Amino acid sequence: MQEKGTISIHTENIFPIIKKFLYSDHEIFLRELVSNGVDAAQKMQKLAQLGEYKGELGDLKVTVKLDKEAKTITVSDNGLGMTAEEIKKYINQIAFSGATEFIEKYKDKGEDKQIIGHFGLGFYSSFMVAGEVEINTLSYQDGATPARWICDGSTQFEITDGSRSERGTDIILHVNEDSQEFLDSFRLRGILEKYCRFLPIPVFFNDGEIEKGEEGKEDKPKEPQQINDPSPLWTKAPADLKDEDYIKFYKELYPFAPDPLFWIHLNVDYPFNLTGVLYFPKIKNDFEIQKNKIQLYSRQVFITDEVKDVVPEFLQLLHGVIDSPDIPLNVSRSFLQADSNVRKINSHITKKVADKLGDLYKSDRAGYEKKWEDIGLFVKYGMISEDKFYDRAKDFALLKTTEGKHFTISEYQEHAKTNQTDKDGNVVLLYTNDPGKQDAYIQAARKRSYDVLQMDTIIDSHFINQLEQKLEKTSLKRVDSDTIDKLIDKDEKKESVLSDEEKEKVKGIFEQAINNKSYAVQVEAMAPDEMPVSVTMPEFMRRMKEMSAAGGGMQMFGSMPDNYTVAINANHAITGKILKETEEAKQKDLAKQAFDLALLQQNMLQGADLTAFIQRSVELATR
Repeated sequence: MQEKGTISIHTENIFPIIKKFLYSDHEIFLRELVSNGVDAAQKMQKLAQLGEYKGELGDLKVTVKLDKEAKTITVSDNGLGMTAEEIKKYINQIAFSGATEFIEKYKDKGEDKQIIGHFGLGFYSSFMVAGEVEINTLSYQDGATPARWICDGSTQFEITDGSRSERGTDIILHVNEDSQEFLDSFRLRGILEKYCRFLPIPVFFNDGEIEKGEEGKEDKPKEPQQINDPSPLWTKAPADLKDEDYIKFYKELYPFAPDPLFWIHLNVDYPFNLTGVLYFPKIKNDFEIQKNKIQLYSRQVFITDEVKDVVPEFLQLLHGVIDSPDIPLNVSRSFLQADSNVRKINSHITKKVADKLGDLYKSDRAGYEKKWEDIGLFVKYGMISEDKFYDRAKDFALLKTTEGKHFTISEYQEHAKTNQTDKDGNVVLLYTNDPGKQDAYIQAARKRSYDVLQMDTIIDSHFINQLEQKLEKTSLKRVDSDTIDKLIDKDEKKESVLSDEEKEKVKGIFEQAINNKSYAVQVEAMAPDEMPVSVTMPEFMRRMKEMSAAGGGMQMFGSMPDNYTVAINANHAITGKILKETEEAKQKDLAKQAFDLALLQQNMLQGADLTAFIQRSVELATR
């Protein structure tokens, strides 16, 4: 038998489009061919189960063989095989309607939003790397004869009798000069491990290397090595799995990561099909580097680790696997297409995560509190990102005080209400973003029996704003953003031991000593045991600057000059001492010393000013 003909594609532009447009990433040719082989093997399996095939099934498998000398890559399966007629039907007539319209519509638009399988284009990806493609095949059907098809990438093909003696198909790629990189065994193995690692039929790789025999024995080809696990963990029933199984699988996916905190096993078959396992890693404070860790599969074929449409942004901090045949893909499967199924899957995953966190909180609050340092950033990120998640998470999101106590948001509001309500009936929640630097201010708050929340993650400046928007008659103030009595103004006026004239004098002395217009000096009546001088930045300005630094769209505030308030404690002994000092130089020295102490408290004293402060301290101590 010999037949020549023209591939029925209605246009001669299909191959350049396949090479340059439909597939931007050339390595996926191997994914497509191996997936086709797996499909053929699975269909064979199904026919045997249905009793439509009575012959010996054998060990179904797909083998990829590299021959560097011949410059060929062969993908073989022992699945259905094809007759010559089927080759004409499935290979020569590219199986999509309106080919010309399709090409005209999308040829100028880069990546498209269609499903590759729907168009039967998977096989043609082989022409990205091959100058000539050959098919050798034998159908499972009784009386079938082997057939061979060959094409050089033009629209011309040839069909002759084949040489295959067993059921199945060989796809032989004669690799072109531009694609010699794929004749490297490490490169091929890497592609197979990336895309085919969990395919449901065993996949073997034969690198064509020769194994040196022992002395007196012949050299022989290396045995093909299986590169996949056909039954990965997410395909199994949760009831059949133990914790160690989940951790072992996690280590296979992320060999160098610490153990996960916990996980969610996804298993949905209506109204969409979704399986997978999502792990909660130890996130800490550097969540940006954690992204692109969730792997997306379609029927166990790896598609991408760019899952932004399927998974909400905050859930991209999770690790693991999602597998769904119901996620629509574009022609090259590189990008996802947002549709109703994607939105449903997105919502389902969000709900499952919220349910899991809620269950952990309810069943073991003490254990949940221990994990909070690792998962708190993730939960807050979710609450900021999505209102629906906020509504679910507000019942298990925790606030932690500097004393290490944990409260839910509503618990803490109630707790703070008794002692931290100001004259206008607003509950004031004090917080610190650096307990070490702000310790003196925290101690001042504790003297009033006030609590201070620890808000020191990269996302807390945004979370604080959200809490203020969500909580009625509640404000959050950084513990060093004003003097303690102004932070929670209870309208309890303290008497000053200084006259108005003395206040003005003290103010003038400090203004001369500081000599910097960025610092606005005020003399206030405070408790004698408060610091003699406090340097603060107003809450609003400080918060905008923090959000700017965290990339919160407040860049204009990041470039504004810093302005501070310097509060002089009128009732402190040092203030009285400055007034009693008769020498102007000594007055200025004492004032500058008290001011520098306040700067030191805020970690704002550096360089030459710090050196001058140390020298002055030595001189004052020796007087």
